[in-house]
Amino acid sequence: MRITAIRDIVAPIKSDIANAWIDFSTMTASVVAVVTDAVVDGRPVVGFGFNSNGRYAPQGLLHERFIPRLLAAPPADLQGEDGLVDPHRAWAALMKNEKPGGHGERSVAVGVLDMALWDALAKAKGVPLWRLLADRYRGGEADPKAWVYAAGGYYYPGKGLDALKDEMRSYLDRGYSTVKMKVGLVPLEEDIARIEAVLSVLGGDGSRLCVDVNGRFTLEEAIRFGRAVAPYGLRWYEEPVDPLDYLAHAALATTYDGPLATGENLFSHQDARNLIRHGGLRPDRDILQFDPALSYGLVEYLRTLEVLRAHGWSPRRCVPHGGHQFALNIAVGLGLGGNESYPDVFAPFGGFADAVPVEDSRVAMPDVPGIGFEAKTALYAVMRPLERE
Repeated sequence: MRITAIRDIVAPIKSDIANAWIDFSTMTASVVAVVTDAVVDGRPVVGFGFNSNGRYAPQGLLHERFIPRLLAAPPADLQGEDGLVDPHRAWAALMKNEKPGGHGERSVAVGVLDMALWDALAKAKGVPLWRLLADRYRGGEADPKAWVYAAGGYYYPGKGLDALKDEMRSYLDRGYSTVKMKVGLVPLEEDIARIEAVLSVLGGDGSRLCVDVNGRFTLEEAIRFGRAVAPYGLRWYEEPVDPLDYLAHAALATTYDGPLATGENLFSHQDARNLIRHGGLRPDRDILQFDPALSYGLVEYLRTLEVLRAHGWSPRRCVPHGGHQFALNIAVGLGLGGNESYPDVFAPFGGFADAVPVEDSRVAMPDVPGIGFEAKTALYAVMRPLERE
C-alpha cells in the first residue's frame, strides 16, 4: 500500500456565534484526502481528515512541510509488517527534523493527516476504526455505545433567554440528556440568569449541565464564578482560566469542589503531563478534553493515554473536544468517558453518521469501514470531490 497523492481544500465553518474568547465569523477547516494504491471492493482506498473547530485551517504548514514530507518518504519507511501504511511510521516521517516543544499549530496540521491515515488503514482492513482500535489496543473489547453531550449555548446577536431555552429543549428532543452552554462573556449576574434558564429546561438538575468559560477568567474571576455556581451541582465547570496557567488551575481546585474540565487547548503528551503534574486536577472527578484532531492525531493521543495511566488517571476521565467522528471512534474503541457533540454548529464537521440516533445521550457506532465519513451525507459531499480528482 502506497500513498499516491494528497489533496486538500479549505472549508469555511464560519457563523455568527461567539464564546467568551472568540467569535467564529472567519473560522475555517482544512480537509485532506490521502489517496493510496490499495483497492477494496473495487474502490481505491482514500483516507479523509480535517481539523476541529476553534483552530483555523493550517494550510500553510500542510503545504510547506507536512504534505511534502509525507510524499517524499520512501514507501517502505511508511509500511508496517502487513504492507499497509502504518500511522505510527507515517507520524515519524511527518515529524522528521521537527524540534521538540513549540507544539502550537503544527500539531493541528499533523493531526489532520494522522486522521486521514487512520481512516485509510481501517478502510484497507475493511473494518471500522473503533473495531481496529479495540482489537489492537484493548483485547477486542469495544464499548457498545459512547456517552455524548450536546454542546451549544453560544452567545448570538439578539439571542435572549427564551431562545436559549428553546435551543436546549431541541437537544433534549433529539435524545441528549446532558447539554453544555457558554459563559464568561457577560457579567456574572447575566450568566447566572442564563444558567438558571437552562436549568429550568433540565428540571433543575445541574448534573445535566456543563458550563464552558473558554479560558476567559482570571483566577479571581474564576473563584467568584465557581462560588456562585457551586450550589447548582453542575456536571462540570470547563476551562475556567488560561489553559497553560497550571498554578491557577491548582488554586481554583482548592476552592471549587465540583468537577473541572480542561485540555482542549493542550496539544501533546508533554502538555498533558504538565497539566496532571501541576494543575491540581483530581482523577476521581475532573475531565480531560484533549482533542486528537488538534494534538498531533491518534498516534500522539495514545502516548497521552499512557501518561495519564502512569499518573493514576483512567481513560474514562477523557471526553475529547471537537464533536467529530474521529474522536467518537476513539472513545468507543479505547474506552474513553465519552465525546462532545455539536448538533447545530460547525456543520457539516460536527455531528455523527446520519443513521446514528442519540438515546439518553448515548450513541452506537455504525459498522462502516474507516472513520465512517461516508455515512454522514453532508460531510461526505465536501470530501468526495477530493476522492475523485
